[in-house]
Amino acid sequence: MIMEQLKRNIAIVCGGDSSEHDVSLRSAQGLYSFFDKERYNVYIVDIKGQDWHVELPGGLTARIDRNDFSFVEDGKAKLFDYAYITIHGTPGENGILQGYFDLIGLPYSTSGVLVEAMTFDKFVLNQYLRGYGVSVADSLLIRQGYEELVSDDEIEQRIGMPCFVKPAADGSSFGVSKVKNKDQLAPAIRKAMLESPEIMVEQFLEGTEISIGVYKTHEKSVVLPATEVVTTNEFFDYDAKYNGQVKEITPARLSEDITRRVREITSHIYDILHCNGIIRIDYIISKEGKISMLEVNTTPGMTPTSFIPQQVRAAGLSMTDVLTDIVENQF
Repeated sequence: MIMEQLKRNIAIVCGGDSSEHDVSLRSAQGLYSFFDKERYNVYIVDIKGQDWHVELPGGLTARIDRNDFSFVEDGKAKLFDYAYITIHGTPGENGILQGYFDLIGLPYSTSGVLVEAMTFDKFVLNQYLRGYGVSVADSLLIRQGYEELVSDDEIEQRIGMPCFVKPAADGSSFGVSKVKNKDQLAPAIRKAMLESPEIMVEQFLEGTEISIGVYKTHEKSVVLPATEVVTTNEFFDYDAKYNGQVKEITPARLSEDITRRVREITSHIYDILHCNGIIRIDYIISKEGKISMLEVNTTPGMTPTSFIPQQVRAAGLSMTDVLTDIVENQF
C-alpha cells in the first residue's frame, strides 16, 4: 500500500476534437501497454469537447474535475502527477491543452504553448525555420473569406504544378490533395477548408520521404533511426498512413553522409524549437541529396506499429525505458 502511494499517477490524455480522435485512442492503448506499471499508476483520460473522463478498472469511468484535473476513485479524490498527451489535433497538439496544464501546474510530455501552436500551423513553422536556414518547400497561405487574394495563375507561376493543397493547421492527413493542374485547385481548396480555415498551397518536392524521431533529456540526446516511407498512393495520405497502403523501412536506406546530415538537422530543429518529449520530423530527400523538412509532429502516433515504436526497437531500446526517461526528466 505504501508503495502504491509513492507511485506517480500518470494520465495518458487522448481523444480530442479532430478527425483523428479514434487514432488517438489507439495511440493511448499503445502507450498504456508500454508504460512501466511497477513504477507508475497509469490511467487513460479521454477528452472530447466538454466530456472529460478517466477510464477505471472494470469498465467504469469517472468524470475529470477541470478545476485541478482530479477524479474520484473508490470515494477518494485523486490528482495526477504528470500528463502524457497523445491527442492528434486540437486541443492537444496546438497549445490549448498545454496552456491549461500550465495554469494548473501539471507537468506534461510535449513542448510548451508557443512551440505547439507553431508546429501545428505548418505555414508559420515553415517561415520560422526557414529563418534558421532549414530547407522547406515554398508555399502560399490562403485564408477562408480571402480566397480572391491569391489567384490560380499566381499559384501556378510561383508554386508550380503539381502542388499540394492542405490544411495549414490540422494534425491529420485529412483534406490533403495533390493538384496536377489549375482546374483542380478550387475543389482542392474547398476540401482543405472543411478541415481548417487556413490552408497552404505547397510546392511538390520529389524524392525519398523519411520520418525520424528524436527526444532529449538532461542526460542524453537520442536521435532514432529514420523510417523510409514507400507508398504506391499519390502521396502519404490517410489510407497510406493508417490503412496499411505503405511500406515502412526502418532503418531507411540512406547513405552514411545523408544519415549523418539528417540526424544533425533533426537535433538542430529540436534545439531551435526548444522541444520537450518525443517529436517526429518528416523530410523529403531529393536525388541530389537536398534534405527538405516537411513537418514536425509533436504528438506522434504510438500504436505498436507506429513509426516511433518501430524506430525505438530498431535502435535496440525499449519503449518502456524511453517513456520513463521522458517522464522522469521533468522531476
